[in-house]
Amino acid sequence: MPSAKIAPSLLSSDFAILASEAERMVKNGADWLHMDIMDGHFVPNLTIGAPVIKALRRHTNSFLDCHLMVSNPEKWIDDFAKAGASLYCFHIEATEAPLMLIDKIRKAGMKVGIAVKPKTPIDLIYPLADKIDMCLIMTVEPGFGGQKFMHDCMPKVMELRKRFPGLDIEVDGGLAPDTIEEAAKAGANVIVAGSSIFNSEDPKEVITHFRKVVNTEQG
Repeated sequence: MPSAKIAPSLLSSDFAILASEAERMVKNGADWLHMDIMDGHFVPNLTIGAPVIKALRRHTNSFLDCHLMVSNPEKWIDDFAKAGASLYCFHIEATEAPLMLIDKIRKAGMKVGIAVKPKTPIDLIYPLADKIDMCLIMTVEPGFGGQKFMHDCMPKVMELRKRFPGLDIEVDGGLAPDTIEEAAKAGANVIVAGSSIFNSEDPKEVITHFRKVVNTEQG
Protein backbone atom coordinates (compact mmCIF):
# COMPACT_ATOMS: atom_id res chain seq x y z
CA MET A 1 0.00 0.00 0.00
CA PRO A 2 1.23 3.55 -0.67
CA SER A 3 2.33 5.51 2.36
CA ALA A 4 0.24 8.15 4.10
CA LYS A 5 0.72 11.65 2.74
CA ILE A 6 -0.88 14.59 4.50
CA ALA A 7 -1.36 17.63 2.27
CA PRO A 8 -2.66 20.81 3.94
CA SER A 9 -4.69 22.87 1.49
CA LEU A 10 -3.20 26.32 1.19
CA LEU A 11 -6.60 27.57 0.03
CA SER A 12 -7.31 27.88 3.76
CA SER A 13 -4.10 29.78 4.49
CA ASP A 14 -3.47 33.51 4.77
CA PHE A 15 -2.51 34.40 1.19
CA ALA A 16 -0.81 37.59 2.40
CA ILE A 17 1.86 35.44 4.05
CA LEU A 18 1.64 32.38 1.82
CA ALA A 19 5.32 31.43 2.03
CA SER A 20 5.24 31.62 5.84
CA GLU A 21 2.07 29.54 5.93
CA ALA A 22 3.68 26.91 3.72
CA GLU A 23 6.76 26.83 5.94
CA ARG A 24 4.56 26.52 9.02
CA MET A 25 2.76 23.50 7.57
CA VAL A 26 6.03 21.79 6.63
CA LYS A 27 7.40 22.37 10.13
CA ASN A 28 4.23 20.81 11.52
CA GLY A 29 4.74 17.64 9.51
CA ALA A 30 3.05 18.17 6.14
CA ASP A 31 4.22 15.73 3.46
CA TRP A 32 2.82 17.71 0.52
CA LEU A 33 1.37 21.18 0.04
CA HIS A 34 -1.93 21.18 -1.82
CA MET A 35 -2.57 24.09 -4.17
CA ASP A 36 -6.04 24.73 -5.63
CA ILE A 37 -6.08 26.57 -8.95
CA MET A 38 -9.46 27.70 -10.29
CA ASP A 39 -10.14 29.69 -13.44
CA GLY A 40 -13.65 30.98 -12.80
CA HIS A 41 -15.06 28.88 -15.65
CA PHE A 42 -14.78 25.25 -14.59
CA VAL A 43 -15.77 26.34 -11.07
CA PRO A 44 -17.20 29.70 -9.95
CA ASN A 45 -14.17 30.97 -8.05
CA LEU A 46 -10.83 32.31 -9.24
CA THR A 47 -7.62 31.69 -7.29
CA ILE A 48 -3.87 31.53 -7.77
CA GLY A 49 -1.94 30.82 -10.93
CA ALA A 50 1.53 29.75 -11.98
CA PRO A 51 3.26 32.98 -10.80
CA VAL A 52 2.22 32.23 -7.22
CA ILE A 53 3.55 28.69 -7.54
CA LYS A 54 6.82 30.10 -8.85
CA ALA A 55 7.09 32.54 -5.95
CA LEU A 56 6.29 29.81 -3.45
CA ARG A 57 8.87 27.48 -4.99
CA ARG A 58 11.56 30.02 -4.18
CA HIS A 59 10.78 29.50 -0.48
CA THR A 60 10.27 25.74 -0.26
CA ASN A 61 11.51 22.45 -1.68
CA SER A 62 8.29 20.74 -0.61
CA PHE A 63 6.15 18.65 -2.93
CA LEU A 64 3.65 21.02 -4.57
CA ASP A 65 0.46 19.13 -5.35
CA CYS A 66 -1.36 21.35 -7.87
CA HIS A 67 -5.06 20.70 -8.42
CA LEU A 68 -6.21 22.41 -11.61
CA MET A 69 -9.94 23.13 -11.53
CA VAL A 70 -9.78 24.78 -14.93
CA SER A 71 -11.64 24.46 -18.20
CA ASN A 72 -8.58 24.08 -20.45
CA PRO A 73 -5.99 22.12 -18.43
CA GLU A 74 -3.70 21.62 -21.42
CA LYS A 75 -3.18 25.39 -21.63
CA TRP A 76 -1.27 25.65 -18.35
CA ILE A 77 1.03 22.62 -18.36
CA ASP A 78 4.20 24.39 -19.46
CA ASP A 79 3.58 27.37 -17.16
CA PHE A 80 3.20 25.18 -14.09
CA ALA A 81 6.16 23.00 -15.01
CA LYS A 82 8.37 26.08 -15.33
CA ALA A 83 6.95 27.45 -12.06
CA GLY A 84 8.05 24.34 -10.17
CA ALA A 85 4.87 22.32 -9.69
CA SER A 86 5.60 18.75 -8.56
CA LEU A 87 2.30 17.18 -9.62
CA TYR A 88 -0.25 18.46 -12.12
CA CYS A 89 -3.75 17.16 -11.43
CA PHE A 90 -6.43 17.87 -14.04
CA HIS A 91 -10.14 17.08 -13.98
CA ILE A 92 -11.34 14.22 -16.16
CA GLU A 93 -14.50 16.28 -16.81
CA ALA A 94 -12.44 19.09 -18.35
CA THR A 95 -10.90 17.19 -21.26
CA GLU A 96 -11.77 14.84 -24.10
CA ALA A 97 -8.13 13.86 -24.56
CA PRO A 98 -6.80 12.61 -21.20
CA LEU A 99 -4.07 10.44 -22.73
CA MET A 100 -2.65 13.42 -24.58
CA LEU A 101 -2.67 15.45 -21.38
CA ILE A 102 -0.97 12.70 -19.43
CA ASP A 103 1.77 12.50 -22.04
CA LYS A 104 2.31 16.27 -22.09
CA ILE A 105 2.49 16.48 -18.31
CA ARG A 106 5.05 13.67 -18.16
CA LYS A 107 7.16 15.27 -20.88
CA ALA A 108 7.05 18.55 -18.93
CA GLY A 109 8.66 16.75 -15.99
CA MET A 110 5.75 16.63 -13.55
CA LYS A 111 3.87 13.76 -11.95
CA VAL A 112 0.33 13.22 -13.15
CA GLY A 113 -2.95 13.26 -11.26
CA ILE A 114 -6.55 13.03 -12.42
CA ALA A 115 -9.42 14.40 -10.35
CA VAL A 116 -13.07 13.37 -10.41
CA LYS A 117 -16.07 15.30 -9.13
CA PRO A 118 -18.48 13.65 -6.68
CA LYS A 119 -21.04 12.75 -9.36
CA THR A 120 -18.53 11.53 -11.96
CA PRO A 121 -18.41 7.71 -12.40
CA ILE A 122 -15.12 6.30 -11.20
CA ASP A 123 -14.93 3.78 -14.02
CA LEU A 124 -13.78 6.61 -16.31
CA ILE A 125 -10.45 6.35 -14.49
CA TYR A 126 -9.93 2.61 -14.89
CA PRO A 127 -8.34 2.72 -18.40
CA LEU A 128 -6.00 5.50 -17.24
CA ALA A 129 -5.04 4.41 -13.73
CA ASP A 130 -1.87 2.58 -14.71
CA LYS A 131 -0.65 5.71 -16.53
CA ILE A 132 -1.01 8.19 -13.66
CA ASP A 133 0.58 8.72 -10.26
CA MET A 134 -2.50 9.75 -8.34
CA CYS A 135 -6.28 9.93 -8.53
CA LEU A 136 -8.04 12.68 -6.60
CA ILE A 137 -11.57 11.80 -5.58
CA MET A 138 -13.38 14.96 -4.58
CA THR A 139 -15.42 14.53 -1.42
CA VAL A 140 -17.12 17.91 -1.87
CA GLU A 141 -18.15 19.83 -4.97
CA PRO A 142 -15.03 21.63 -6.21
CA GLY A 143 -14.77 25.38 -5.94
CA PHE A 144 -15.36 26.26 -2.30
CA GLY A 145 -13.68 25.52 1.02
CA GLY A 146 -15.45 24.57 4.22
CA GLN A 147 -18.01 22.16 2.74
CA LYS A 148 -19.23 19.01 4.48
CA PHE A 149 -17.66 15.65 3.68
CA MET A 150 -19.72 13.60 1.21
CA HIS A 151 -19.88 10.05 2.59
CA ASP A 152 -21.37 8.65 -0.61
CA CYS A 153 -18.04 9.19 -2.40
CA MET A 154 -16.35 6.47 -0.38
CA PRO A 155 -17.43 3.55 -2.60
CA LYS A 156 -15.37 5.17 -5.38
CA VAL A 157 -12.31 5.13 -3.15
CA MET A 158 -12.94 1.52 -2.17
CA GLU A 159 -13.34 0.33 -5.74
CA LEU A 160 -10.30 2.20 -6.99
CA ARG A 161 -8.14 0.86 -4.14
CA LYS A 162 -9.37 -2.68 -4.81
CA ARG A 163 -8.46 -2.49 -8.48
CA PHE A 164 -5.24 -0.48 -8.17
CA PRO A 165 -3.61 -1.23 -4.80
CA GLY A 166 -0.43 0.69 -5.57
CA LEU A 167 -2.05 3.93 -6.69
CA ASP A 168 -1.93 7.10 -4.61
CA ILE A 169 -5.59 7.91 -3.90
CA GLU A 170 -6.25 11.42 -2.67
CA VAL A 171 -9.42 12.73 -1.03
CA ASP A 172 -10.21 16.41 -0.76
CA GLY A 173 -13.11 18.08 0.97
CA GLY A 174 -14.41 17.99 4.52
CA LEU A 175 -11.55 15.90 5.90
CA ALA A 176 -11.40 16.35 9.66
CA PRO A 177 -10.81 14.26 12.79
CA ASP A 178 -14.38 12.95 12.58
CA THR A 179 -14.16 11.88 8.91
CA ILE A 180 -10.55 10.77 8.49
CA GLU A 181 -11.18 7.21 9.68
CA GLU A 182 -13.91 6.60 7.12
CA ALA A 183 -11.70 7.88 4.29
CA ALA A 184 -8.72 5.83 5.46
CA LYS A 185 -10.78 2.65 5.79
CA ALA A 186 -12.04 3.13 2.24
CA GLY A 187 -8.45 3.23 0.99
CA ALA A 188 -7.43 6.87 0.72
CA ASN A 189 -3.78 7.51 1.55
CA VAL A 190 -3.32 11.14 0.45
CA ILE A 191 -5.34 13.41 2.71
CA VAL A 192 -6.07 17.01 1.77
CA ALA A 193 -7.41 19.16 4.57
CA GLY A 194 -7.81 22.91 4.85
CA SER A 195 -9.82 24.40 7.68
CA SER A 196 -9.40 21.40 9.99
CA ILE A 197 -5.63 21.95 9.94
CA PHE A 198 -5.27 25.71 9.53
CA ASN A 199 -7.97 26.55 12.07
CA SER A 200 -6.62 24.11 14.63
CA GLU A 201 -4.82 25.33 17.72
CA ASP A 202 -2.30 22.56 17.11
CA PRO A 203 -1.85 21.78 13.37
CA LYS A 204 0.93 19.32 14.15
CA GLU A 205 -1.40 17.25 16.30
CA VAL A 206 -4.02 17.11 13.53
CA ILE A 207 -1.47 16.16 10.86
CA THR A 208 0.02 13.49 13.13
CA HIS A 209 -3.44 12.10 13.89
CA PHE A 210 -4.37 11.92 10.21
CA ARG A 211 -1.16 10.07 9.37
CA LYS A 212 -1.61 7.62 12.25
CA VAL A 213 -5.18 6.81 11.22
CA VAL A 214 -4.22 6.23 7.57
CA ASN A 215 -1.26 4.04 8.45
CA THR A 216 -3.30 2.06 11.00
CA GLU A 217 -6.23 1.44 8.67
CA GLN A 218 -4.11 0.54 5.65
CA GLY A 219 -1.16 -1.10 7.38
